[in-house]
Amino acid sequence: MSIAALVVAAGSGDRFAGDTPKQFRRLAGEPLLRHSLSAFAGHPGIDRVAVVLDPAHEEHYAVALAGLDADVVAGGATRRESVRRGLRHLALDPPLGVLIHDGARPLVDRETIDRVLAGLSSHDAVVPAVPVTDAVKRVGTAGIEAGVDRSGLWRAQTPQGFRFPAILAANESVAADARHDDDAAVAMAAGHAVAVVAGSESNLKVTYPEDLVRAEGLLQARLGDIRVGSGFDIHRFVAGERVRLCGIDIPASAALTGHSDADVALHAITDALLGALGEGDIGAHFPAGEPRWRNADSRVFLSHAADLVRRRGGRVSHVDLTLICEQPRIGPHRRTMREAVAAMLALPVARVSVKATTTEKLGFLGRGEGVAAQATATVRLPLGDEAGS
Repeated sequence: MSIAALVVAAGSGDRFAGDTPKQFRRLAGEPLLRHSLSAFAGHPGIDRVAVVLDPAHEEHYAVALAGLDADVVAGGATRRESVRRGLRHLALDPPLGVLIHDGARPLVDRETIDRVLAGLSSHDAVVPAVPVTDAVKRVGTAGIEAGVDRSGLWRAQTPQGFRFPAILAANESVAADARHDDDAAVAMAAGHAVAVVAGSESNLKVTYPEDLVRAEGLLQARLGDIRVGSGFDIHRFVAGERVRLCGIDIPASAALTGHSDADVALHAITDALLGALGEGDIGAHFPAGEPRWRNADSRVFLSHAADLVRRRGGRVSHVDLTLICEQPRIGPHRRTMREAVAAMLALPVARVSVKATTTEKLGFLGRGEGVAAQATATVRLPLGDEAGS
């Protein structure tokens, strides 16, 4: 069954203080929305991801979506309208099923997605939920008016899974002005039964600033396996007029040569990420003997390594790069390099370090015959992760 994920994030977050919409606030160094998107982009059961956003927030898109393959759909004035627009977009190449998720739930885990997908194999609609365990009270202006029997009460979460034709038809047929709390309510209004699978207490919805603090703590606890990898690469000079480092072309009296674009900096960072994951080296993933990698942009290599981190449910935390060369001068380009790497890895610039040194005229580097780079990368992975080649 082909499955699409539709992440709804077009709201303004009126209950969240500040000028930046909550879905773009930083959570563990990345936009909150990026965590939600990464959960689906890195899931093997999801074939396609679409995100519904407010066009007025376009300035925030770049970091949140960097390196992720997701369709962007313009949202509407209400969540219901945003979902409808997202479904209509997916209908251009309709999947068999769709998981609709609130972009403000950044901690959805693979197990919850798995349970929704499993339920969708035998039901038209599936909702993850957790039972209400606290005492429930009905409160009025004077205080508590009555207790409410909590037996049979559950708190619905997202992603909510649906057979695509069923939820598309429900959204088109059920009155737009009817009050429905979520997508499951729309499905029920159209006559569909909704199954329930176990949700997760950590799958919280960020509504208020204190929720972001709680999410930060939960995420740090989840990503408690800290790995450090190192990478090293070297390329020699040939005749030329530019050197590419960190994806930036720098004027020089020579050029670096290699099977790809010879970006020694990105090669070292890629190897550092692969090392942290225990996934071999860059040559194992991109063999130099394969013609398709000839003159390839090394950003492809780094993007691949970063995607492997996401697919393992982890995140890149920090990168430290040292360039060793007599030329070109790195200082004037250091900030641009940091910004470029940070953008590729969706990191704050403060989490990327670029340094330079020489060998004091010793050896082939001292003779100006090439450029070497060494990098260290810190990666946070979920506890218990034992993958790796």
